[in-house]
Amino acid sequence: MTTKKKDISILRVNHLRGPNIWTYRPVIETWLDIGALEDTPSDQLPGLYERLTAWLPGLIEHRCGVGERGGFLERLKEGTWAGHILEHVVLELQNLAGMRTGFGQTRSTHLVGVYKMAFRTREEQVGRAALNAGRELLMAAIEDQAFDVAAKVNELRELVDDRCLGPSTANIVDAATARKIPSIRLTDGNLVQLGYGAAQRRIWTAETDRTSAIAEGIASDKDLTKTLLKSCGVPVPEGCIVRSAEEAWEEAQDIGLPVVVKPYDGNHGRGVSLNLMTQADVEAAYHLAARKGDSKSVIVERFIAGDEHRILVVGKKVVAAAKGESLWVVGNGTSNIKQLVDDQINIDPRRGTGEDSPLNALDPEYGAEILLELKRQGMDAFSIPVDGQRVLIQPNGNVAMDVTDTIHPEVAAAATLAARIVGLDIAGVDLVAEDISKPLSQQRGAIIEVNASPGLLAHIKPANGEGREVGKAIVEHLFAPDESGRIQIVGVAGTRKASLISRLIGALLHMNNMQTGVASSQGLYLNKRLVTEGNCATWESGQRLLINRNVQAAVFETNARTILTDGLAYDKCSVGVVTDLDGHTELADFYIQDADQMYKIMRTQVDVILPDGVAVLNASEPAVVELAELCDGKVIFYALDATLPVIVKHREEGERVVFVRDQNIVLANGAEETALLPLSSLKPAKAAQPESILAAVAAAWALNIDPELIEAGLRTFDSNQKRNIDE
Repeated sequence: MTTKKKDISILRVNHLRGPNIWTYRPVIETWLDIGALEDTPSDQLPGLYERLTAWLPGLIEHRCGVGERGGFLERLKEGTWAGHILEHVVLELQNLAGMRTGFGQTRSTHLVGVYKMAFRTREEQVGRAALNAGRELLMAAIEDQAFDVAAKVNELRELVDDRCLGPSTANIVDAATARKIPSIRLTDGNLVQLGYGAAQRRIWTAETDRTSAIAEGIASDKDLTKTLLKSCGVPVPEGCIVRSAEEAWEEAQDIGLPVVVKPYDGNHGRGVSLNLMTQADVEAAYHLAARKGDSKSVIVERFIAGDEHRILVVGKKVVAAAKGESLWVVGNGTSNIKQLVDDQINIDPRRGTGEDSPLNALDPEYGAEILLELKRQGMDAFSIPVDGQRVLIQPNGNVAMDVTDTIHPEVAAAATLAARIVGLDIAGVDLVAEDISKPLSQQRGAIIEVNASPGLLAHIKPANGEGREVGKAIVEHLFAPDESGRIQIVGVAGTRKASLISRLIGALLHMNNMQTGVASSQGLYLNKRLVTEGNCATWESGQRLLINRNVQAAVFETNARTILTDGLAYDKCSVGVVTDLDGHTELADFYIQDADQMYKIMRTQVDVILPDGVAVLNASEPAVVELAELCDGKVIFYALDATLPVIVKHREEGERVVFVRDQNIVLANGAEETALLPLSSLKPAKAAQPESILAAVAAAWALNIDPELIEAGLRTFDSNQKRNIDE
């Protein structure tokens, strides 16, 4: 007999992209075989507790099932199994890599030593990498081997930076989530859809589907922007376009020194040189600006005394303001400029190279603007200032001090006016003023630029001061207070004619004058048109409906296997239909062994019903009836037999039911009844499926479709797939 090793084998890894049996949000589910470790819980592994807590001190924050800080470590001391330990190690590695997660669960299967473990992840590839890294770390801790935690975390952090949403986009998505507005990431980058179907809006970091391409073009043309602002009475510095270093110096003399030189089509402060007084400085600044811009045209303009400010305008209001500061180093007589910058500026923990750092790390050896500034002072990156000598490193580009609460109303009005003149719905308005709490007219302040797609991090996570709810402001700009970003969504779960029910519900919704999509095992339908043949009761097909801007209502067929494989395609639904809990015998490859396990799987359809939604449940199936208590909204029971105790009791409680009496379909709301057409008036194929008809009718009624329209829809619906293809 083969002796099992003390090892953790990963048998299967599956990304559940929608609501699933574990949670409402995406998780990675993995099946583990812990071998001989099944007989060796953590309290029997010498040194494991000490090594894990030394490598991952953040584990103290894991509450686990104990429900309080240190809960997991308590379990680790008492004795828990390797699968559960791995769950917490993987979560902590993701947290250290900058992708905060907290949910995880581990459950045993009927096979000894085999566990199912699920953990929350915001990005699949990061989650898979964290799982593999977590296994390596845990096995090293068990076997008392060396493990470079910092190096592995750095690998994961690089993956997070490469694969996950940037911090600005994530802030907007989190604000939408707080308002219960769903989101779909449309690319590997920062293009995100907020809301579903016809109710959606789109963002690309600080750009939205309301951001005009014409306005972006104007904003990139600095001279045109100044002309428009000046014509509307907004204070701007005097200046003009030049196309050579010699012309730049001529214009500088005409304007009057000192001057600013910057790219004609630049942004984010790149290639901008300030407070230039000499011909050499102006000409050098021209060449820098020409390299940094997309054209050889450069702007020379009057230098405005004061501090640089960035005003963030969203819609018609200022939501944040940040102030810049000049950066200096002080010599000690021994260190060169590069060393002083590292010791006095880059040492600031707020500085870094990642997207989540509010301030950039500086490199005087390669930064063109810094090199030019040092050259003006007769230095370079390796010059050694004398003890006490102050050296200017960067006069601009450090706008990260929040001053939102001090901005003068007239300054705010000028900024919002500038954004409207350019035509941007979200704008970063750059202005220079000595004191932002006073009107610009009192201090010769001026607006120097209006930028499309402004950086948001300086306002979300300023270097000094209070962070602002920028994401919330953008979401409020895109969605009115009464808008949820949702369309009518119906989920149909079960094995009994779920495709027929889904298509019939879709037909009834379309009869109600709604552009409707249906994802079923018979195909993908838009209204009555079959657009894709074959099985489309899949996560991918469901996403096709949710991103379609024409779709006002969508119906999704699902089953237990789909829920176990992918999860649901949507986060919440208006109506959830469950026909039965059959089919456990076909799920042995998921370790589903008995019918009772189907309850946990199929409850997923009921768990996602909105509080103002409805569960439509088959009253003739006792196991389905039990799902009613899980619904956050109302329940409509349907059954052929009006005398079923469940139907009778529900009516007595003043609730809605659908049944058949004397061959007529009856809608009952408490004691009140509405009789629809008799089953005999339907086409033979439909009349032969009365229970399925009732389920679809109940779903349509739950969506407040008028009974007369329901009747009309039943008469005209053709369940023949070929005829629908030909329409």
